[in-house]
Amino acid sequence: MNKSLLKKFLPEITGALLGALGGFIYWKYVGCVSGTCTIKSNWYLMIPWGMVMGFLLGSVAGDIIRKRKSAAEKKDS
Repeated sequence: MNKSLLKKFLPEITGALLGALGGFIYWKYVGCVSGTCTIKSNWYLMIPWGMVMGFLLGSVAGDIIRKRKSAAEKKDS
């Protein structure tokens, strides 16, 4: 994988990995005791759900970081 591509999407990748971890932790310790909840009762549904949420938050953070970096580069020129 190209290192510049990895560096460019680092906030999204980090967010997705942290979201997957958060989804697992949520399933393990909170979850759904009765087992009737569709998403929360299964780890194989909760982890991707957390991953998507983490990716979306990482995407927002990445956009903010890239805008600030672009504004700083324009200011320096």
